Amino acid sequence: MAQRDYSDYQKNVISNYYRQLDTVMLDKLQTLVSELYLAETDAKRDRLWQRVHKAMVKLKTPSPIAEHIMARKDVEMLARHVTEWLGRAQSRR
Repeated sequence: MAQRDYSDYQKNVISNYYRQLDTVMLDKLQTLVSELYLAETDAKRDRLWQRVHKAMVKLKTPSPIAEHIMARKDVEMLARHVTEWLGRAQSRR
């Protein structure tokens, strides 16, 4: 595969995305919590939980915590963790 040459602007956009990846993933998890509360079918919930798992992996959530959340599939527990993670992220700014 040939390596792409990006313009300086594109490089800056890509760099900013990865610098803010934790914020992007936390926002995604907040949205997924809302969608899980509103999901009407088990199939929809299963797809949403798969997306939650992917977001936690990208967020580099410690394995034991992610596994516990995925084993329980408790939306309220996920919401508490997301709130805690958001608090930590905001305190770092």
